[in-house]
Amino acid sequence: FQSWGWIQNPTDSLINPIHEPPSAAHLFGTSRQGYDVFSRALFGAQAALQVVVLATSLSMFIGVPLGMLSGYLGGKLDRALLFLMDSIYTLPGLLLSVTLAFVVGRGIFNAAIAISIAYIPQYYRVVRNHTVSVKTELFIEAAQSMGASTWAVLSRYLFFNVIQSVPVLFTLNAADAILVLGGLGFLGLGLPEEVPEWGHDLREALDPLTTGIWWTALFPGLAMTLMVVGLSLLGEGLNEFVNPRLRRNS
Repeated sequence: FQSWGWIQNPTDSLINPIHEPPSAAHLFGTSRQGYDVFSRALFGAQAALQVVVLATSLSMFIGVPLGMLSGYLGGKLDRALLFLMDSIYTLPGLLLSVTLAFVVGRGIFNAAIAISIAYIPQYYRVVRNHTVSVKTELFIEAAQSMGASTWAVLSRYLFFNVIQSVPVLFTLNAADAILVLGGLGFLGLGLPEEVPEWGHDLREALDPLTTGIWWTALFPGLAMTLMVVGLSLLGEGLNEFVNPRLRRNS
């Protein structure tokens, strides 16, 4: 695409006409700032994946160990973490992310932090419930009777038995995080303006949309939709692969 002149610098607006409809020179047209919409939509996917992968990874790296410790050790630690995670889980994800975005500010890493907090309870709950059921198995009791430390039991025996659903949850959370990031960008709380971002572009396209400038809203929204649907389908495919009973029942 770049050799054909279809990909431009997504932040370069000085050389482009304003609100030009889709054409051979600008496949998706241009915005009121003169941005090439095709380039903005394409590079918006890059920014979205950076934020979403970072956000879901942070959630996973925090939620999985906490879930294993809580489920294995039990007691007061388990009750305290359950109360904390249930409290976070009851809050709407977008509302929680918006509130945190006000605190941490704009940026790729800041947006990832604001989004990640909402998904930690999901990893915690899934892993904790699996840990509670697996820790009563005979091989765990055998390892404990042979003097295995808590770290050895968690890392050698429990870890690979309780993370089967984590890849599925990761992709489904990533699909949801795309929408949350779009909401933050639409509210002006996501990424800096110089970074191509679908939610911000949709916000900028609202006023021109009433005058018949449809392409500045259609293509960023379509790109976001395709990304969400693709990640959701990937999650469903992983779920069927990880849970063979679903394939047999279907």
